[in-house]
Amino acid sequence: MKRSFYIVLGCLLTSIGTIILQHAHVMTGGTAGLSLILSYMLDIPFGAVFFLINIPFYVLAVRVMGWSFTVATLVSVTLVSFMTGLDRLLPSFSIPMPVGAVLGGAIIGFGISMLFMNRTSLGGTNILALILQKKLNWNPGKLNFTFDFLVVCFGFYSIGVVQGLLSILSIAITSSVISYFKSKIATSNQSTQHHGHVKQYSAQTTIKAS
Repeated sequence: MKRSFYIVLGCLLTSIGTIILQHAHVMTGGTAGLSLILSYMLDIPFGAVFFLINIPFYVLAVRVMGWSFTVATLVSVTLVSFMTGLDRLLPSFSIPMPVGAVLGGAIIGFGISMLFMNRTSLGGTNILALILQKKLNWNPGKLNFTFDFLVVCFGFYSIGVVQGLLSILSIAITSSVISYFKSKIATSNQSTQHHGHVKQYSAQTTIKAS
């Protein structure tokens, strides 16, 4: 129950940060940002592109992180999609780009960190960042920034230099927040791995006993 509460709270924070970025006209990174760019280029609905891009990451998550993590990730992605969709019910408003970049980036950073610490993610490169931390002990915040930076650079041609630089500032803030919690995120990943070993040992013991 406690984990479920924090997952919902993490999704809520991430959704609020995303809405702030949208109203500040600041670009996001990851598979969501890449899907948005490709949907414009190929004239294909965003949802279809986003779904297709994430399929390989979900397969990878099942193989490396297990079904519990993958199902929780699917739930988290669905929650964020629903919560950000509620933006259309809000009155129209705008936020200055610099303010939106800083505030939105920080809130998203706290939201994603909370999800990571509760053994879930928002799919795509989030999954890859957690796997590389689990296997190679790499900093998930720096990995997140690298992936997002590449996406934002890819979209520079369509958003312009100013918006591009503010987008980089935003993802840098997000990644800094995630890096701050990297030890707690690592502990959560180790806990997941430990539980997996316990289950595997119990299954082997049961087979031998029978």
